[in-house]
Amino acid sequence: MKRVITFNKSIKQAIVKMNNVGTKCLVILDKNSKFLGTLSDGDIRKSLIKGKDLKSPIKNIYNRKSKFFYQHQFSLEKAKKILIKKNFDLIPLIDKNKKLVNIYDYTNIFKKELPKQKLDTFAVIMSGGKGKRLEPFTKILPKPLVPIKDTPIIDIILEKFLFNGINKFYFSVNYKSEILKAYLRDQKKNYKVNFIEEKKPLGTAGSLSYFANKKKTDFIVSNCDIILKNNYSHILNFHKKNKNDITIVVSKKKFTLPYGSCNVLNGKEFIDIDEKPSFNFLINTGFYIINSNVLGLIPKNKEYDFTDLISDSKKKNKKIFVYKVSDRDWIDIGQWSEYKKALNYL
Repeated sequence: MKRVITFNKSIKQAIVKMNNVGTKCLVILDKNSKFLGTLSDGDIRKSLIKGKDLKSPIKNIYNRKSKFFYQHQFSLEKAKKILIKKNFDLIPLIDKNKKLVNIYDYTNIFKKELPKQKLDTFAVIMSGGKGKRLEPFTKILPKPLVPIKDTPIIDIILEKFLFNGINKFYFSVNYKSEILKAYLRDQKKNYKVNFIEEKKPLGTAGSLSYFANKKKTDFIVSNCDIILKNNYSHILNFHKKNKNDITIVVSKKKFTLPYGSCNVLNGKEFIDIDEKPSFNFLINTGFYIINSNVLGLIPKNKEYDFTDLISDSKKKNKKIFVYKVSDRDWIDIGQWSEYKKALNYL
């Protein structure tokens, strides 16, 4: 199992393991592969704040009281409730001798299950871009068909929508559209697909003019290269409860400057140095809910981005709110660094 580490490793080795595997939590085992506890990125941060260095052993900082299941007590229903209520990254499964049997997380517990309740809305998947950040894959394939292991990105995205009770989709297509359309039409599917043909690139929102005077409802718009793990009904309810015109799903992202930042007075007198300072930003995930009353702002057959729609909506005093999600709950596969993390997501 990839997300395990022995108790005698250092904090630095644990951080490297987390980065390589693409996880924020590891299962701790002893030298006989018996379960001891878990170690999260939060545990590491707390230890560093308290003065531990990267060479310090993790045996003194991991959580010895972490939640786990014995094999004979395990049930999917219990695991689901705990993952949702406590927002845990994972739950270990062990045998009577405390040997690790399996690791359960959101993906392998919920992956194949669909909710009983269907959401009365639809999703527009923006799929017309060239995906230049994923070249050379996108020299051959449209971006939605770039594989994560042996599964195209679009299948993962659609699976998330289906899990959340949404089975009506519109794909805005342009670049290599025939390949994508042929793939989707050939699937044995339990969802409905329609296509919006862009005769020329229309940006990240231009094709939404197709719905003007056709749809009087709230609906979801998503980029074709993001995976969002949240409960979509919660986002939709937030949007409706607040009577928003546009809801932008955002995530806090921490960026660390790889250099020391010099503080100076009057542009020349040195004061001090901030060594590799960090900054937090709210990042637009590329997932939105919009009300049809903003569609009239979108010009027809012209390139028009979502930033334009937000700006024009703001000028018209439309109500725009943000819905915050955890950084661990979304992946932007449209760039190589995040794509590599997604290889460990499935």
